[in-house]
Amino acid sequence: MPVPPISGRLQWTDVPSALRTCLEDALGAPVTDTATPAGGFGHQLAAALTLAGGRRAFVKAAPDDDPLTAANVHEAAVLDALPSGAPAPDLLGIHHADGWTAVVIAHLDGPHPDLSPASGDADHTWALLDKLTSSPASAPYAAAVSTAPSTAAALHGWNELLSDPPADLAPSARDRLPQLAELEAAWPALAHGDRIVHGDLRADNMVRDHHRGVTFVDWAHATTGPACIDAASLAPQLVLAGHTPEDVARLLRDHPATASNPDTTTAFLAALTGHWHRNARKPAPPGTPGLRAYQHRAAAAGLAILNHRLAQGCAPGPPGKHHRSPQTSSASHSATPNTSRPSRGWPSTTVRG
Repeated sequence: MPVPPISGRLQWTDVPSALRTCLEDALGAPVTDTATPAGGFGHQLAAALTLAGGRRAFVKAAPDDDPLTAANVHEAAVLDALPSGAPAPDLLGIHHADGWTAVVIAHLDGPHPDLSPASGDADHTWALLDKLTSSPASAPYAAAVSTAPSTAAALHGWNELLSDPPADLAPSARDRLPQLAELEAAWPALAHGDRIVHGDLRADNMVRDHHRGVTFVDWAHATTGPACIDAASLAPQLVLAGHTPEDVARLLRDHPATASNPDTTTAFLAALTGHWHRNARKPAPPGTPGLRAYQHRAAAAGLAILNHRLAQGCAPGPPGKHHRSPQTSSASHSATPNTSRPSRGWPSTTVRG
């Protein structure tokens, strides 16, 4: 397996020629240009391919013994199993050659959404999450994610920081460390559910496509779980985009995906921010420039929201009792989600190199 590049992702020229030929044959035209989108922390090839004639496709590729290949294949199974109307691109094919695997996905044309208070993209995204989590996941989706264990239940960090608090830990975290560790400890028992979970929702894992609107990409961490996971994961991203922690805490209080079970939402947010606070202090893995800096920022944003929730009394109580009654947010219905997906693409091919 090639050593992950220190500076970032693998490039098209790193892909074995047998796989490049296989992909061009499947796409029906030679590749004339490639572009790697900004954002993301993986080292695999993740690039938009421009073909002779102007068509485009998005490809993820890595050696078969690279752990990211298993994640790519998992994402392919998820994309193929998501229900019609889900805010996701279409799977076009899986291809193998010379010890590498490539997943080909429909290209989305547009920028990352603007989650700032001045944009309507945040409202649109909340509406998509409401629709996506309003009913249990379909049987095909549940089967697709059943073979890959969810990493969400294992999120933690406050317990380790409690045993040895770092000197640079914010006073707002240091003062609450026992409570944060207790909230985090409650999360694994609450982590199970039957709703679709994207599992890594950030602005750079979304595209505002010119035809589909806001669409979620990078489904490699998809699983099933409580409805609140993606909304609570997105909340710190809104703070990073300029929303106040108070406003985001209010959104979490009112959105259907999180209002229906505030105890689970608070426990998950505690586990997620603990994970960020702990990992941000570790050395960065090879090929992930910017990861630790991002985790520092996300950790501070998540903690600010969590402090507001705890001040509002949104801490888990006795089993079966909630501190907030479910409420419906008018903002969550302010946009119309994408409701059409084109037909599936070509079959997979295998080339032995």
